[in-house]
Amino acid sequence: MIFHVSIAAAAPRHVAGVLAELWGGTAAPFPPVSEDGWIVFADDDRGSAIEVYPEGVVLREVDGDADAVGIRLPSIGLTSTHIAMATVLDHADVMRIAVREGWPAKYRKRGGMFGVIELWVEGAVMIEVLTAEMQAEYRRTMSSGNWLEMLAAMRMAA
Repeated sequence: MIFHVSIAAAAPRHVAGVLAELWGGTAAPFPPVSEDGWIVFADDDRGSAIEVYPEGVVLREVDGDADAVGIRLPSIGLTSTHIAMATVLDHADVMRIAVREGWPAKYRKRGGMFGVIELWVEGAVMIEVLTAEMQAEYRRTMSSGNWLEMLAAMRMAA
């Protein structure tokens, strides 16, 4: 189980607010890593959260008995980091938010197995948003057994 993830954004406070809206959760400042960092809570029974750092902030190990720190580096604005998140909203509501924010979004079927709304936060970070129906598809199809069967059908070894 993943309890929290972090993503980068040009406008962390704004992005955190939109993610909280999609999740039906709460956004709050998150100063441990950077002054303008934010955290979004799903307000679920697992403490699920998304930390939103300013673009260019990276985590760095610190020697000795100390927590990692956030430092700012030049940013290229793109990343391979992405998450799939559940939403309490329906497909149309998610698309309305995407249009309102000016963020690209489209429905995609991943490997013929489950659907997602591919939402590009600020046009740079992909979040796969899953409505209730899509979450059910995901749970039915996404397992190591199903994945290995798909690889075998493609004649690929694990």
